[in-house]
Amino acid sequence: MQIYLSPEMIKNDYQLLNIVDQNNKPVGFLTFLFDEKKLYVFGQAENGVTEDFKDLVKPYIQGMKKSLPEEIDILCYLTVGGEKIDLNQNNEGK
Repeated sequence: MQIYLSPEMIKNDYQLLNIVDQNNKPVGFLTFLFDEKKLYVFGQAENGVTEDFKDLVKPYIQGMKKSLPEEIDILCYLTVGGEKIDLNQNNEGK
């Protein structure tokens, strides 16, 4: 399934992005909160879009890193269908 980011609200200190499928049906959300020394990332998506969710979010976070000071901490919590996912974990052996 193809999923896309659809901005809901973008301000200087936070972003709220909807995640929609190819039919513009909402399947989740992604939130970024900016602090002086931290970037908080929280996202949730429906079951069935785990790999697409990872493929969508990982480059977005990497792009955000480039625009922020190097010493900033990134705290990330992402779930799909209520289960926490790790962007750095590959799915070999599962």
